[in-house]
Amino acid sequence: MAEGVSIVLADDHTIVRRALRLLLEEEPGFEVVAEAEDAGGAIRYLRGHKPDVLILDLNMPGRPSLEAIGDLHEASPETKIVVLTMQQEPAFARRALQQGVLGYVLKEAAGDELVQAVHSAAAGETYLQPALGAKLAAEPESAASDLSERETDVLRLIALGHTNAEIAEKLFISVRTVETHRAHIQQKLGVSSRAELVQSALSRGLIET
Repeated sequence: MAEGVSIVLADDHTIVRRALRLLLEEEPGFEVVAEAEDAGGAIRYLRGHKPDVLILDLNMPGRPSLEAIGDLHEASPETKIVVLTMQQEPAFARRALQQGVLGYVLKEAAGDELVQAVHSAAAGETYLQPALGAKLAAEPESAASDLSERETDVLRLIALGHTNAEIAEKLFISVRTVETHRAHIQQKLGVSSRAELVQSALSRGLIET
């Protein structure tokens, strides 16, 4: 069993962080040394604390968490990353694992699964929630880039130059929802810049040159 495992929590919901802290610190040797509300905060705390493990939520405001993984590794190369998320789609787990994440656990199963994932990551071992692992094995990799109808709408509007607020108004959804869709699109397509999003929209015939 891993001993003396220092942990940084990154989740934008205060209540979730409190619950996770209580859960984790019941485990002998686990210590939560900092809590971040977004990827930027996680990067700062990793630089300052150099924890053994970072528990990272994928859906936080601001910069998409998957996009920030490279900077998280750079901030503290020895820190192992465990994703704790509501995202059940295998595409997100595949992308995270490709970027060096060692653990992937769904929030609905948080508890013993998360503790086990932290132990495994601290020991340098990969932990993928079994149910999700089965989905990942069953899904063809090409399916990871498929966009939903709403994501396609958001991509087209981004490519046309609309802001998140304008997209929210046009689609009758919240700005936060637009940000979430945008993060999903970037993760599925493997892109990070607006220029790449525009190119993706062009290649799919969503806009005309």
